[in-house]
Amino acid sequence: MKLEFEMDTYKSEIKPTWCPGCGDFAVLRALQMAIHTLQLEPWNVVIVSGIGCSSNLPHFLSTYGFHAIHGRALPVAEGVKLANPDLQVIVTGGDGDGYGIGVGHFIHAMRRNFDITYLVMNNQIYGLTTGQASPTSEKGMKTKSTPIEGVIENPVDPISLALASGATYVARAFSGDVKGMAELVKNGIDHHGFSLIDCMSPCVTYNKVNTYDFFRERVYDLQKDGHDPSDMKAAFAKAIEWPFVQRDRIPLGLFYRTEKVPTYEDLEPALKKGSPVRQPLGVEDPDELLSEFL
Repeated sequence: MKLEFEMDTYKSEIKPTWCPGCGDFAVLRALQMAIHTLQLEPWNVVIVSGIGCSSNLPHFLSTYGFHAIHGRALPVAEGVKLANPDLQVIVTGGDGDGYGIGVGHFIHAMRRNFDITYLVMNNQIYGLTTGQASPTSEKGMKTKSTPIEGVIENPVDPISLALASGATYVARAFSGDVKGMAELVKNGIDHHGFSLIDCMSPCVTYNKVNTYDFFRERVYDLQKDGHDPSDMKAAFAKAIEWPFVQRDRIPLGLFYRTEKVPTYEDLEPALKKGSPVRQPLGVEDPDELLSEFL
């Protein structure tokens, strides 16, 4: 008989330590809703994170978790997936962790199209270190590290970067719409390939520009607007709308999705025999192996 899991099944006994009103609470709730809807077995889910406020998230769920070092969550997650492809691997982190120090891993994980879901809590600021400019801080934004003229460079565009790097599921969500985020996360987990959900998660303590009201006044739904997520050219056009083309309309929803690209796990010869964790240990015929060197 198949077990049925309640929502509380996925909650751990550890309480979140985020500031009251932090957008990361919504991401945590959306992830709980998604895995509950999919009825994922907690012991078959691994959540990997890096460093930052958002990267504490694995502690708050009763699944397996791995708190990695700064910017290295994706290669750890890739290792988990290669060792046991049967596991559902989800990565959580922030814009500094994923789009800054970890951006090299970000590109190559998508290029390889690992069957991994990546939730980036993008608050456009370094929150854990109390308010410095992050890779996604808007040009001109004044922070502790840019107090005079504000940020002088353009921000990283994670949606365009994901599309160009080969991600096969690319979406943007907003913490002010938990149900909408949960649906995008659920579909991302269910997708066979690399899924990026860029979660606009306001930092109520250190980012007084990109607030809940800022987003509520500007966001619109791509699908209600008639966007076709199978059209990559259209996805790129929507990706650059904000903040490069204009600042008054921010697209949310699914930018792009394709099932036509095989995953890294599908192509890796070592996995043709099945999951490595289920393979017998040791060497069946050591003499045959030694003969190659003698």
